[in-house]
Amino acid sequence: MGRKIGYLRVSTAEQNPDRQVDGLKDFCDELHVETLSAVTRKRPVYEKVVKALEPGDVLVIWDLDRAYRSAKDALSELDALTQRGVHFHIAKLAIDTATPVGRFLYTVMGGLAEFERLTLSQRTKEGLLAARRRGARLGRPPKLDAGQVAAARVRLSAGETIRGVACSLRVAPDTVTRSLRRGTTPAIA
Repeated sequence: MGRKIGYLRVSTAEQNPDRQVDGLKDFCDELHVETLSAVTRKRPVYEKVVKALEPGDVLVIWDLDRAYRSAKDALSELDALTQRGVHFHIAKLAIDTATPVGRFLYTVMGGLAEFERLTLSQRTKEGLLAARRRGARLGRPPKLDAGQVAAARVRLSAGETIRGVACSLRVAPDTVTRSLRRGTTPAIA
């Protein structure tokens, strides 16, 4: 048997890969950690790891959603690895794709991982929509409050430039323009 190479992914720098590291460190010869969202098309660490795999090696991940965006993505990657003589192992589920049962479970888990991701996305969108319907202001708070916007209008009508107003308010000229366009309202506490 070849090397066991671990691939770990966290979505943001604030997330900690320790759970994955602890689950894989005794099982793998090497660990490679990547920090980026699962939906990102380019994954430099993953691509480097996969490119370096040789026949007989085993690519090890903690869980399917840590490596792939969809069931189709997971299955096509499994096929590509299998054709190269590389095996695949999901440590959390003890799934080894070198066996028929392991390959079947991998296929089922790929579908479940995609379902979970899509369900989470749908719930998030529904929650944001419900919050908007209740009048919640989402996103970053405005840089300028209503008083600053009103003062900017007065200064501009007196002939001052947007750049001058923006400079005195310590914001970008585009911020002043957008605030004037939408009539900034105070953030809801």
